[in-house]
Amino acid sequence: MKATVVFSILAAGIAAAADSSDRYTSVQQEIKQAIARGNAWLKTQQKEDGHWDDEGLPALTALALTAATRDPNVDVKKQVPDHLAKGYDWLVKQQKEDGGIYNRGLSTYNTATSITALVALGKDGYEPAIVKARKHLIGQQWDTGEKGKTDNPNDGGVGYGAGTNKDHDDLSNTWLAIEAISLSANVVADGKHGDQPDLDWKAAQTFLSRCQNLSSVNDQPWVSEDDKNKGGFVYSPTGSKAEDILPDGKKALRSYGSMSYAGLLSMIYAKVGADDPRVKAVKEWLGKNYTVSENPGLGTSGQYYYYQTMTKALSAANLSTLKLADGKEADWRKDVADKLLSLQQGDGSWKNTDGKWMESNPVLVTAYSILALEQVYYAIPNK
Repeated sequence: MKATVVFSILAAGIAAAADSSDRYTSVQQEIKQAIARGNAWLKTQQKEDGHWDDEGLPALTALALTAATRDPNVDVKKQVPDHLAKGYDWLVKQQKEDGGIYNRGLSTYNTATSITALVALGKDGYEPAIVKARKHLIGQQWDTGEKGKTDNPNDGGVGYGAGTNKDHDDLSNTWLAIEAISLSANVVADGKHGDQPDLDWKAAQTFLSRCQNLSSVNDQPWVSEDDKNKGGFVYSPTGSKAEDILPDGKKALRSYGSMSYAGLLSMIYAKVGADDPRVKAVKEWLGKNYTVSENPGLGTSGQYYYYQTMTKALSAANLSTLKLADGKEADWRKDVADKLLSLQQGDGSWKNTDGKWMESNPVLVTAYSILALEQVYYAIPNK
């Protein structure tokens, strides 16, 4: 299994940046040192049996493992460090009969994050676990009402999954599932694991469109064409984490940063082209709302999750810079790197003072930060 191949979409910006120059030389070294310090801190947080933080949420272990495995200071192809081998062994032992890797519900989040970690390592011995987990994720895609038709707003998306009582799906779980399914596609491509199912990608595109504030593609009644929201993405076709009341009194689901980057990334994985109006519209919204100081639309809530989706999406979109509303170009790689470097704590960790969505947990936030920095590091053009 070639992890370098399946992760190539996330490093696509390298090929586009032929204008490489010395302006990144210093910051790249700073990033490399910050990643090393962050992973050193994470290593001190590992439990005796190999997991991190909360054994009920294998995703926390998977995030820490991916952060350590993608560390440019470490070559896991030559030798997997003992603590990582222990962590990976613990992770696959959490796999259930249904193929999911979870303990306390939230099977989509935990399974998708675990697949990404296993693919990052690229060891053939874990392929059977990846194949089972991938099949589990595909089985979580919604198709209610008449089969094969997206006649429910949730159809085509992915929700919280097995072990969790939720009556809707959402873009957060969907992009994680889409990413894991896409990154693991080469594991099943050669047929050695037999015939394997695939996501209904057309239905997934419909779901993604129903999460976007763009009336030309979204058939939901709440879609908004006002300047503040047009082109951006929301949490779910049936509700969001933020709402706006427009001047005419209509309720609009507010577009915000992390979901808009998740929407862009998901569209790319779903093979929606750069010239598609959905992709153009979200890029325009992202340019108008560009910042590394917060999660636009939500402030400090989910700020580190935002950095992770941002760096993945802009790398996959093959963008060296992002065009802003005033016509200027933002060097997002340097901006994100400078911001995260300034936020790193003395012990190598990161933390968010806003605890929404578990971001008061330094293990989670440190893993997010390292992953974002690694994405920037690998997206910096080679000389």
